[in-house]
Amino acid sequence: MLFVGLWCFGTGEAMLIESRLGNTPWTVLSQGIAERTGLSIGLITILISLSVLVSWIPFDERPGFGTFSNIVLIGVAIDVMSPVVPRPSAFGWQLAQSVAGVVVCGFGCALYLAAHLGPGARDGLMTGLHRRFDIPIAWVRLAMEVIVLVAGIALGGRAGIGTALFAAGVGHVMGWSFTLISALDRRRHPATAEVAA
Repeated sequence: MLFVGLWCFGTGEAMLIESRLGNTPWTVLSQGIAERTGLSIGLITILISLSVLVSWIPFDERPGFGTFSNIVLIGVAIDVMSPVVPRPSAFGWQLAQSVAGVVVCGFGCALYLAAHLGPGARDGLMTGLHRRFDIPIAWVRLAMEVIVLVAGIALGGRAGIGTALFAAGVGHVMGWSFTLISALDRRRHPATAEVAA
């Protein structure tokens, strides 16, 4: 679940990049830095995630196997899948690919979170800031996303309709995906589900 989920998330990111209608906020930042350095977006994604992981130190957060897998696999998936996914030129197909990218990202995120093998680097920073400063977690996440989005745009990363679609839709897709995963788990392990009930 962890590896499939992370690969799906990276593939969804690649779909958004290649639709050219706007990326997720963190990928806007990665793309902006990539434009300035000549490095790949996937490699920059890995380096940013490692930097965010280092920022956990003052907050006493504990990474897990899933944390390190998240750092590596999403960046690799972006670089591997970007040349593979379509690069549509007609607006209608670009929009359709953006929507599909959000769905794939949301499903992938739900899968890797359901594996319970450690938070992603950004999630750990978010919870660390929340606990240290007692700021509501939604506000912490919003501030993080806005800061990286603005920085990414300033560096030349692409934000647009796809960015807005991701912000508005990924949470809903994750919710539906968690429901689906739970239903499938109950079908596979009915005895456990009955005991839990």
